[in-house]
Amino acid sequence: MSDTRYRILLVEDDQSLGYVLSEYLRMKGFEIAWAREGESAVGMLSDNKYDLAILDVMMPKMDGFTLAGRLQKECPEMPFLFLSARSMKIDVLKGLSVGAVDYLKKPIDEEELVARIEALLQRIGTRKDEAQQSSYDIGAYHFNFLNQELKFQGDTIRLTSRENELLQFLVSNRNQLCTHKDILLQLWGKNDYFNKKSLNVFVTHLRKHLERDKRIKIENVHGRGFILRVGLETE
Repeated sequence: MSDTRYRILLVEDDQSLGYVLSEYLRMKGFEIAWAREGESAVGMLSDNKYDLAILDVMMPKMDGFTLAGRLQKECPEMPFLFLSARSMKIDVLKGLSVGAVDYLKKPIDEEELVARIEALLQRIGTRKDEAQQSSYDIGAYHFNFLNQELKFQGDTIRLTSRENELLQFLVSNRNQLCTHKDILLQLWGKNDYFNKKSLNVFVTHLRKHLERDKRIKIENVHGRGFILRVGLETE
């Protein structure tokens, strides 16, 4: 890992696991803030900025899925992942559909967790560093990648981290086919069933954000991928 000390918000109600993970991640060079429940995590966001959040799903008062929704309203630019004992397909799909960049199943080896975190943060940082431009005109919309904002006639839509990355990928390749594989490997780091389902959810989000300009369409090419078409009136 580089000399950059990434700040991570860990939300875990299990005292033993929370202590072990926070100490291990500190030993590996991360700055860790540990919240034992959801409301505390939300409160910590007002005075601090984090590079990543790790959320447990099964917590009292506020579960991880509900907390994820709160986090995206408070700081949509912050990526988050789930670390949970709930490992059924429906749980993984729900976690990815609410915006998680990964869903890791307990119990997990601490070294694997660190490897996944480092790969994720490096991938996100590299994409931001290599972005050839930070703003784009998409029909009547103006998209600012660095600020994660999409503007239309004075209205501003704050994009989540995943929405922001996906829209930048599509607009950089506008009017060209973006295959499922290329998108998933570039943004998710893994081409599998769960991430493909997550991709479809975020394409739906972007379609809704862009629906006010009828010249814009994210076309589904069955079994292959998506094309962001801009400039022609759609039916």
